[in-house]
Amino acid sequence: MNRAPLITPARLCLALLLAGLILAWQTINAQLPFNYTRWIGMIFAPHGDDIQQIVVHYAILPRLCVALLCGGALALAGTLMQQVLRNPLASPTTLGVASGAQFALVVASLWAPGLLSMGREWVALAGGSAATAVVFALAWKRHLAPMVIVLAGLVVSLYLSALNTSLMLFHQETLRGLFIWGSGALEQDSWQDTLFLAPRLGIAAVLAWLLVRPMAVLDLDDDNARSLGVSLRKLRIASLGLAVFITACVVSAVGMIGFIGLAAPAIVRILGARRLGARLIWSTLLGALLLLVTDLTVQYFSVGAVTLLPTGAMTAALGAPLLLWLLPRLKIGVDRPRSSVGITLPRHAAQGRVLVILLILLIAIGAVALCLGRESPSQGFGGWRWLVPPQLNDMLVWRAPRVFTAAGAGLMLALAGTLLQRITGNPMASPEVLGISAGAAIGVIAVIMLAPLAGPLFTLIAGSVGALSTLSLLLLLNHRSGFLPERLLLTGIAITALFDALQGIVLAGGDPRGQQLLAWMSGSTYYADSATALWIVFLGVILLIATLPFSRWLTLLPLGAQTAQALGLNVTRSRLVLLMLMTLLTVSATLVIGPLSFIGLLAPHMARLMGLSNARMQLLGAGLLGALVMVLADWLGRTLLFPNQIPAGLVASLIGGLYFMWGLRRL
Repeated sequence: MNRAPLITPARLCLALLLAGLILAWQTINAQLPFNYTRWIGMIFAPHGDDIQQIVVHYAILPRLCVALLCGGALALAGTLMQQVLRNPLASPTTLGVASGAQFALVVASLWAPGLLSMGREWVALAGGSAATAVVFALAWKRHLAPMVIVLAGLVVSLYLSALNTSLMLFHQETLRGLFIWGSGALEQDSWQDTLFLAPRLGIAAVLAWLLVRPMAVLDLDDDNARSLGVSLRKLRIASLGLAVFITACVVSAVGMIGFIGLAAPAIVRILGARRLGARLIWSTLLGALLLLVTDLTVQYFSVGAVTLLPTGAMTAALGAPLLLWLLPRLKIGVDRPRSSVGITLPRHAAQGRVLVILLILLIAIGAVALCLGRESPSQGFGGWRWLVPPQLNDMLVWRAPRVFTAAGAGLMLALAGTLLQRITGNPMASPEVLGISAGAAIGVIAVIMLAPLAGPLFTLIAGSVGALSTLSLLLLLNHRSGFLPERLLLTGIAITALFDALQGIVLAGGDPRGQQLLAWMSGSTYYADSATALWIVFLGVILLIATLPFSRWLTLLPLGAQTAQALGLNVTRSRLVLLMLMTLLTVSATLVIGPLSFIGLLAPHMARLMGLSNARMQLLGAGLLGALVMVLADWLGRTLLFPNQIPAGLVASLIGGLYFMWGLRRL
């Protein structure tokens, strides 16, 4: 006899509702002690001389309403995107809406502040819409196929994030307020945001409900859906356009609150809500209540605090443990077919020749990075100069460690990304998605903030402990499922959300060490020395050699667990071994150069775009490409704006993003 599940969407929402009511009562009562007459007046007509009524009416109550509206809206947008893209890891940030909105506000704040007087929400809405338009343009030739949209959205989002971070590095004081906004700030001083959001989100909710029946066709694969006479392109444009509009409205009003759009639909789905209509309803309710409870909790613990706690960051900090707690207890199955319309990449007839060309390019760019640089304005006019001995010998002491460190880190992150994408069969997968980079970064952040005088060895130990703790948590939560890719990635995303929350809190607090932290997180080779360079290159080559014998496993795993097992592969053991190898690659690179995000995602796809299709050739090609892009990025970052420097990770994002967008557009 089957027992009813202990946790259901209704029970979880009811528990959050009770918690929200209790916290809301305490918050209002602390400001305005309960009195029936004064509370009625506080709600409908606050007295002009009663400052307590005014504070509650114009600050606390609007904040409660905005939290409910934004949480429900983001969850609704996330559900729509996951349905259209057939990917449980899709979220409102998938199409670059949040990054586009932030980029528009950064640019306006620096060079066109007059636009902000017209309304910050309209500037953000324009930026988010423009980013989405770029995504649609990149995926148009492929009939807006889900996998192509996901890849294009990730590239555009990461590309704009790199631009945002670059500008913030050079204008940190000017853009300090955007750090807080970027982490999600729900503070209110009027009902303006509520009146702005309520009608727009109400209309969007009605339209989403009208799309329930047409979108249910997307549970079929593309061929069967077309046989029913459905225009998939129009349906995807309508559904994704609605999700983008919802997200842009929220982002323009309160900033980026990214985790709700992923967590609420995922939690509802694994709690048993399978039908689209049920998921839309319960996800919206859960998202609204999750953000409300989080914001009230933030307010409760922020009383008397010196540092402002951003609600968006705290949402991830509280929602991620909830997702981690649910994952091992609930059954996750893959109940959705893969799209038959994706990226079909040609196989190069001479793959060995491609590898030789990449190796020659790597050597040539390495030589340029060592010999060509910019003169300091104090030494001349600041022009380019090709160094020869004996001047070159003096500069090699400074340049060689950075070049070799960049090459080794790029090699290892590219290998890690290739392993993870083949293990999971998910094009969105990259080393930081699994949370290993986040775990190492949390250890390093703890050292920077709590023990700033600690030496490199202590930092290395702290980073290793963070990464190993993350790996242990991944193994603990996923060993019973045989490291099922969907569960593994959801676990990694939840862990990464904790890191993002910590990062947002630190940066929003205005601590001067945030600049050092931001530079390290951007992928900097500033602190590389000769010993580090030799170690990372040696380790990268050794791990590359260790990875190649697993080519057969990497060829079979993308075919699916059943097929791979039928061909004689022990799927659970192979996933565990490759996962351990991927972790070692990621930790080694992260501790040296920071939690880079673009190389691990793009290098495997760039290798495929060049026709390197089989596992062994893709590993070698991705490794060479990762090293090549990082060396080029490090050289450009330290020379283009000399004496100012841009971290190599940001430049790599810009280079790799442009190439990848060009490649997608040509497909």
